[in-house]
Amino acid sequence: MKDLFVYVLTNERRTTLYIGVTNNLEGRIWQHQNGEGSKFAKRYNLSVLIYFEAFPEARAAIARETQLKGWTRAKMEALIATMNPEWRDLSEEIFGAESPVVRRDCATHLRPGAVCDSSTALHSAQNARGVGGGRGVGGARKC
Repeated sequence: MKDLFVYVLTNERRTTLYIGVTNNLEGRIWQHQNGEGSKFAKRYNLSVLIYFEAFPEARAAIARETQLKGWTRAKMEALIATMNPEWRDLSEEIFGAESPVVRRDCATHLRPGAVCDSSTALHSAQNARGVGGGRGVGGARKC
């Protein structure tokens, strides 16, 4: 049987959290990015994957989703920090650079105010397309 995933999404500004469960994480992220996910996720532009857990049984995944939805924001932030303290978008490392869900902009992989290294392939591709904001100190980009 396929694993089920409990996942947490946020928006580009990292202000709102969404918790969901699916048996196809990549496909579900694509749905959220394209406005085909939940109404709540669409309303708040929640499509940045910042946390997930895998479960071999549906009952366990649904129980975990229910548990997490009952947590406070502070408790959720502490959980996310165990896997992803910078709240970067996990899509590329999970699905690979060629996945249709991998975003190519700075805002989706770092918390607001973080500084990115513009020499990375991510930013090189972004700069080649003429996308992106101003530079920070030393050629880095402030997100």
